[in-house]
Amino acid sequence: MIRRALFCVFLFAAATAQGGETVFESKPTRTHLIELFTSEGCSSCPPAEAWLSNLKNEPGLWQDFVPIAFHVDYWDHLGWRDPFASKTWTERQADYSARWKSESVYTPAFVLDGKIWHNAAPPPAATEPAGVLKITISGERVTAAFKPSTETARHYEIHLARLGFALGTDVTAGENRGRKLMHDFVVLGLTNEAMKSGAKEMKLPADSSNQVANTRSAIAAWVTQAGQLEPIQAVGGWLP
Repeated sequence: MIRRALFCVFLFAAATAQGGETVFESKPTRTHLIELFTSEGCSSCPPAEAWLSNLKNEPGLWQDFVPIAFHVDYWDHLGWRDPFASKTWTERQADYSARWKSESVYTPAFVLDGKIWHNAAPPPAATEPAGVLKITISGERVTAAFKPSTETARHYEIHLARLGFALGTDVTAGENRGRKLMHDFVVLGLTNEAMKSGAKEMKLPADSSNQVANTRSAIAAWVTQAGQLEPIQAVGGWLP
């Protein structure tokens, strides 16, 4: 039976790697999207980032939940410029804040499926149907396909993020001065495209990082209704 099981695993691996392609496919039920808004200039952020990093060891990673970290730039004025920060990520958090009718933004801030989130444990596997999101990667080319569980929406957008891991910084100024910070699930590039008929051809987002210590990389993808922030379905996985 062990030989038979190993043979089946081999066949599955061969099928997913056929033609040099890498395929990530969600379950029909919702995969949670966990977003962390963070900054190297914030002394309260390292514990939140450590919690996010620990998700690498959780069995539900990529299928039950997909974690991503957006580094915002509004702490840069304290004397330390976060090398992973982007004004675009700050604007994303501001858009969430406006939808929640909140008067401010802060770090660290967790968002689960488009809603503010304060839990200290990974979210349980969802049971509600969402549809199947499939990402096929061949070199720098990506094919995204989404089959929704219902046809309540006809216009979708696909969001594809390149994630960096084991990214280290020696901070020499600001609230974290003198600390060596390590980051995982960092969004290094993001592409947002409209989907027609639930499909889209696109390129992998460029890596904005100059870090040579990035020993691992991954892709996170999620689909939304056009013009919305709240994800309908998500998927992700390690890049070879």
